[in-house]
Amino acid sequence: MRKLFVRTSNYERFSAAVTAVENRGAAEAGMMLVYGQPGYGKSEVLTSWAVDCGAVFLRANIDWTPRYFLVELAKALAVDPRGTSEQLFNRLLAVIATQQIPLVIDEAEATLKDHAAVLEKIRDFSDRTETMVALVGMEAIQTAIAKYPQISSRIAQVVEFSPASLEDVALACQQLCEVRIAPDLAAEIHRQTAGRMREVMNAIATVERVGKMNGLETVGVPAVEGMALTHDWRARRPRVVGKGRRAA
Repeated sequence: MRKLFVRTSNYERFSAAVTAVENRGAAEAGMMLVYGQPGYGKSEVLTSWAVDCGAVFLRANIDWTPRYFLVELAKALAVDPRGTSEQLFNRLLAVIATQQIPLVIDEAEATLKDHAAVLEKIRDFSDRTETMVALVGMEAIQTAIAKYPQISSRIAQVVEFSPASLEDVALACQQLCEVRIAPDLAAEIHRQTAGRMREVMNAIATVERVGKMNGLETVGVPAVEGMALTHDWRARRPRVVGKGRRAA
């Protein structure tokens, strides 16, 4: 598979929200919330964006304390982590403010324990440097953050990641697969995966192997009939392409 980043409709909505945050009126409202079910591509999109704009990407840990978070941030920024928490905070603050480095906090639910002590520290960075912070989590995170008005009032944009559309899946097939995937098979991949990009990627890799093994320039449904393209983890069985399947 080609190592490319596919700009899906979720990415386009996220990108528009970034622009809105950058052009905000209230300087202190520099936070964005990104949420959605697993497999919809949140981490991939945010990781790619972080690389492109030089943001720090951290995956929150359930064991995080404010000090633990500061040390992890220091490692990511190559800042000396020694000294008191206040000294470390001020050292990090100077670097983030001077270089205007955005922060991405994945699995942000872990920052909400102990009355959102870690998230309060993250908010301090956003307030005092006026740089953007993207919080990434599951569906329930929006309700959880709403309990803390001093934080939720600073969230300028909320982006919900949705299942990939058929057009998104077709675009991924076109850009990532080293053999051509016919429209009927792209539609079958979309049907089987219900738009979960993580599963779409696995299906594309399977189709590519079939195409290369059989010397096919184009792979359609007939070439993979009876084969498992994806796996239903809830039912604990593979999803097999049915004989004669033609997706609409």
